[in-house]
Amino acid sequence: MARIFGLSGSLRRASFNAALLRAAADVMPDGAALRIGSIADVPLYNGDLEAEGTPEPVLQQREQIAAADGLLLVTPEYNNGIPGVFKNALDWIGSGPGAAVFRGKPVAVIGASPGGFGTIMAQTQWLQVLRALQARQYHEGRLLVSGVGKLVDDRGDLTDAATRERLAGFLAGFVTWVQRSVPAVKEP
Repeated sequence: MARIFGLSGSLRRASFNAALLRAAADVMPDGAALRIGSIADVPLYNGDLEAEGTPEPVLQQREQIAAADGLLLVTPEYNNGIPGVFKNALDWIGSGPGAAVFRGKPVAVIGASPGGFGTIMAQTQWLQVLRALQARQYHEGRLLVSGVGKLVDDRGDLTDAATRERLAGFLAGFVTWVQRSVPAVKEP
């Protein structure tokens, strides 16, 4: 079973990217499971605070990422870039000994935007961050969801069948890549 851990980079209750992440959990391929985390309780990074001890929400995220076979980042795009709150969370998680959880970790980035370009600029900026963290980036596919406001229902769920199908195809490719990346566990 491939264990994927997912994070949305938005704190908004009706977040389109949280909707995309929930939809991802619904359409995961057989042999894979997606656990959804949250960055909501991660404080603003402060080296003085870190010197006093890493905050519990950061430690929890590190543990969940370390336990996963792969990481799915679902990013909004703010002002043509990575949302500050999402970058802050990964800065905290990857600081000090936390850097080890990203080293060699298979990571995919997807995103949704009400605009016409999806999240192409934010996804491109994540490449630099993931390279610095020494994560293994998935490049065999790309998922940009444009005009997402028209693809969700009143409850904030992604209901567009074509988008859900594209998401399922992306995840099938990512999970296959993760399974090839993770050494097989040998039974005694």
